[in-house]
Amino acid sequence: MAFKASHYGREAGLMQSLVEDGQAPATLMISCSDSRVDPAILSGAKPGELFTVRNVANLVPPYQPGPSLHGTGAAIEYAVRDLKVDHIVVMGHAHCGGIKALINGASGQRMARDFINDWVEIAIDACRLHVNDPDTQGGRREVSLDLLRENAFLVERAAIAGSLKNLLTYPWLRERVDEGTLQLHGWWFDLETGDLWQTRAGESIPLLPVS
Repeated sequence: MAFKASHYGREAGLMQSLVEDGQAPATLMISCSDSRVDPAILSGAKPGELFTVRNVANLVPPYQPGPSLHGTGAAIEYAVRDLKVDHIVVMGHAHCGGIKALINGASGQRMARDFINDWVEIAIDACRLHVNDPDTQGGRREVSLDLLRENAFLVERAAIAGSLKNLLTYPWLRERVDEGTLQLHGWWFDLETGDLWQTRAGESIPLLPVS
């Protein structure tokens, strides 16, 4: 295999250290399961540099411990409390099928599936976007779902912001953010152009292109 020849040949020392010393990644990457968006390839990470969670639409559910199955929450907890990562990145992308399902579900067109609808509705607030409109009472109006369907990137980016907000509901994670020992980041990858958009750690600003 090419992987074995490369990493156990030319980089045998790295792999041996990961076996003997264990993993100590600096970053938790929460990304989409989409086969077109590989976080290790996009970030140029080597083995041992990323602790990765991949799920439909790169969503973070709010903190809600209990008897239910919490795969994403368990990974976040292990990364923050045991591996003590320094950064968490929530990475979304253009043309996300999960976000399309979210928008369609908000329009009353839920998929005939067992799990997807309830999962993506974690980000339902991302479908409730508002724009300035001086002709509307209060000066703001809600963006129509038809418009969001045509411009799904708005919902994709809003869902990233929602996941960053949900991360702060985990008490032991919020504690580390407040201490300054953990930084949260939002990334959005443009599948068409290869551009990467990012937030700045600790700043509530829109995603901005960096490449």
